[in-house]
Amino acid sequence: MADTRPNLLLLVTDQQRGDCLGIDGHPVLQTPNLDWLARSGARFRRAYSECPSCIPARRALMSGQAPAVNGMVGYQEGVEWQPAHVLAGELSRAGYQTEMVGKLHLHPVRKRYGFDHLRLTDATRGSTSDYGDWLRAGGTTSLDVGVAHGVSANGWVGRPHYLPEEKTLTFWCVSQAIDFLHRRDPTVPFFLNVSFIDPHPPLTPPAFYYDRYMGMDLPRPVVGDWSPRFDAPEKGLNIDASEMCVDDAAMKCCRAAYYGMINFIDDQVGRLLQVLKGMGLFHNTFILFTSDHGEMLGDHHMFRKTFAYEASARVPFFARAPRALKYPAEIVSNHPVGLQDVMPTLLDAAGVPVPETVTGRSLLPFLRGESPDWRPFLHGEHAGCYRYEDGMHFVTDGHYKFIWYSQTGRQQLFDLDRDPNELRDLARGNETEARLAPWRSRLIQALEGRPEGFTDGRNLIPGRPHRNLVPVGPATVG
Repeated sequence: MADTRPNLLLLVTDQQRGDCLGIDGHPVLQTPNLDWLARSGARFRRAYSECPSCIPARRALMSGQAPAVNGMVGYQEGVEWQPAHVLAGELSRAGYQTEMVGKLHLHPVRKRYGFDHLRLTDATRGSTSDYGDWLRAGGTTSLDVGVAHGVSANGWVGRPHYLPEEKTLTFWCVSQAIDFLHRRDPTVPFFLNVSFIDPHPPLTPPAFYYDRYMGMDLPRPVVGDWSPRFDAPEKGLNIDASEMCVDDAAMKCCRAAYYGMINFIDDQVGRLLQVLKGMGLFHNTFILFTSDHGEMLGDHHMFRKTFAYEASARVPFFARAPRALKYPAEIVSNHPVGLQDVMPTLLDAAGVPVPETVTGRSLLPFLRGESPDWRPFLHGEHAGCYRYEDGMHFVTDGHYKFIWYSQTGRQQLFDLDRDPNELRDLARGNETEARLAPWRSRLIQALEGRPEGFTDGRNLIPGRPHRNLVPVGPATVG
């Protein structure tokens, strides 16, 4: 008997802001394929990366666990991870053929983490790039083919790529995914994870896409009343800095390149969808799209990730169920969801039991048009990355967001409904304590029992150790 369970397609971008979709109201960005997928299913407008940087975010996504549960609450390379249950592993045990294309970014490198097969490219340079091997096999001889354009892999400089479209990494990822679809075992359902490195820097889209946005009037960065202040744009800045004020010309190049990379991904997703349709697979494939974290992109004079602000922590997140399920379209939710919800959602869609180790929840009730009893708030955090004192926790109910800096005790509160760009910090001014007290209580609840000693059950305690890995065993609150 034919296996009629749905195929699963997980599309993950790297460093894509939650507002960088046309359907989310972006004023210039063109994402017609992603917009259509989002509109034909359920879109989650308050989706967050619970630990907004690459490796910890991918741990949450693959394990279905909150950062403190999977053990990593900040960015750290080279940490071997042995989770009891992972998304691909559970699906493989259930009979799915599992394939990973692109960026996995877990350690040890090339450990399969439940996937039957990897087509791995964790970076645009170095020895963990099957894409780089492919380029060199095709006659591109530079040892640093992925970065021969000279642009930093963490910076704000934007320019067109020196390679034609068909030799770029995004194109390669989709080509490899299409190759898998043609070579897969047709007697079993598949789980295909296509994980793009873009729009993570280097900000180098194909020339067509760069030129498209350089020819437009682009939105300028937003700057809140709480943001660091600069008298004027500066020259001689560190290309990889996380806090700065660049001039208008450089900012336009940066944003044009960033938008161009997302637009190019969208076109390549469209290419993949056409193949799925041509092979008769599209209408029995459950599709989920998200990103590991966002990008400040100059907002509030900041760049990169690891911050609690919307530009860094909020991610695009939507899912489309197979047609046979007859789920309603155009579902839009403002409930707080996170990357830990990806694994239980996909397992639920496949009819596979969700392990007890998972802290996330399935989003299928939302896709069915139901109103489930949902979490009252989502907790996120990140240990200080660029500066240790920037370690933070945040909680949000999808309407407000409270941020607490674990080392300094600084607090911020934003009304996301009225102030989605976080321009006004409500932790300043009159009636501050009345506003903050209930949010501190929520964060105390989220941090109860943490070995670092962030709370004594009544108060938040600043200055406790906030490292990238959760310590094993209790800490003394003193």
